[in-house]
Amino acid sequence: MTILDKIIAYKHKEVKAKSEAFPISILEHSVLFSRETTSLADALRKSNSGIIAEHKRRSPSKSVINHNVFITDVARGYEIAGACGMSILTDTNFFGGSLDDLLVARNEVDFPLLRKEFIINSYQIYEAKAYGADAILLIAASLTERQLKEFSKIAKSLSLDVLLEVHNEEELNKSIIPTVDMLGVNNRNLKTFEVSTDISKELSSKIPSDFVKVSESGISSIETINDLKQYGFKGFLIGENFMKTENPGKSAADFISKL
Repeated sequence: MTILDKIIAYKHKEVKAKSEAFPISILEHSVLFSRETTSLADALRKSNSGIIAEHKRRSPSKSVINHNVFITDVARGYEIAGACGMSILTDTNFFGGSLDDLLVARNEVDFPLLRKEFIINSYQIYEAKAYGADAILLIAASLTERQLKEFSKIAKSLSLDVLLEVHNEEELNKSIIPTVDMLGVNNRNLKTFEVSTDISKELSSKIPSDFVKVSESGISSIETINDLKQYGFKGFLIGENFMKTENPGKSAADFISKL
C-alpha cells in the first residue's frame, strides 16, 4: 500500500465515526455555517505573488516539521505577509493537524482559508463549511470522476471554492469539471515522494484557461515561481519552506517581498 492508500483507508473509518457522532444536521446549525465566504480563486487572480501559505506540523515523508509554533501566530503572520490565502492541514493521524486549527485560524484572520484534507465523503465538505473554510481540496488520485463532480457541486452549493489536485495527465482528464475553480498540479510523486516541478510544466498547456492554475509542493525559490509563471500558473502552495523555520510568518513576508 502507498501512503495515500493508508491515509484513505483510515479516513473511511474516521469519517464514519465522526458522522455518526455529529451528523450534518448539527454541522448546519454551527455559527460559522452561514458565514459569507471569500474566494481563494479570485484572490489568486488578482495577486502578483499568488502565494498560498500552508500550516503543516508534520508529514509522512518528513516526520516532524514544526511543533513549536501556534496556529494563531502563523495565521496572523501569513496574512500580514500578504499571502493570498492559507492552507491548513486538518488531518490528525498523519499530519498532526485538526479541525480546531481551522476554527482558531478563522477567528484570527479574514483572508481565505483552504481546508487541506483527504476528502472521501461529502460529510467532510459540510465540516469544512462549519469550521470556517473558504475552499476545499479534492484529490483526483483518490476519487472517481463521478465523486469529483458530486463533491465539487456540493462545495459550490455551500459557496466553497474547489482546488482539484492532479498528479498526471490521466487524472487531469477526469478533472475538467465546471464546478471546479482551481486546478492544482502536485509536483510530488505520491508513490516515491520525489518532487519535480517538471510535471507542472508538462500539464500546464493541457489545463483550460477557465481554471486558476496552482502548482503545489517543492516550491522553495523565487526563481522557481518566476519560471512557473511563464507557464500560466497563478497560485503557488508553499508549506515546508515556511513551516520549517522558527517564524513562518516572517519567512513568508521575506519571501513575498523579494517576489
